[in-house]
Amino acid sequence: MVFNLALHYVQNHEDAQEITQDVFVAIHQSLGEFKGNSKISTWIYRITIHKSLDFIKSKQSKKRFVFLTSIFKNDSNEILHDKPSFNHPGVIMEQKEAIEKIFLAINQLPENQKTAIILSKIENKSQNEIAEIMNLSTKAIESLISRGKENLSKKLLRYPKD
Repeated sequence: MVFNLALHYVQNHEDAQEITQDVFVAIHQSLGEFKGNSKISTWIYRITIHKSLDFIKSKQSKKRFVFLTSIFKNDSNEILHDKPSFNHPGVIMEQKEAIEKIFLAINQLPENQKTAIILSKIENKSQNEIAEIMNLSTKAIESLISRGKENLSKKLLRYPKD
């Protein structure tokens, strides 16, 4: 559950493994703080979401630093940066390009919309479960999913059709 959710956020096997380790370390360190107000799975989902989002922010920050460093250290005036990697083990080769476009679009959504879409459409959670995980009302979740789907459609229309 933890690995799969992390994988939906980062689309990279190794990064998802790293996040999974971080989540279980965090669970171990803060198990005494779990009050039992929600299901333990809900609590673990929350930790996984936070660790995944923190990992993404950290990685983006490091990429920006490397990018800026390369601007100042490159003698040939080339700007060096990598295309984001897409290494999701559950995607067969024929579908990889289409799925990659979908995940690239999902990754551009605001954090709450991204989380609501991942939990709803990929993790198949009900709106009530998502509301509990995200600590929001069911109406707020309904709105996030609706806006997320709308934004996702707009983003996907920008990609050329093959």
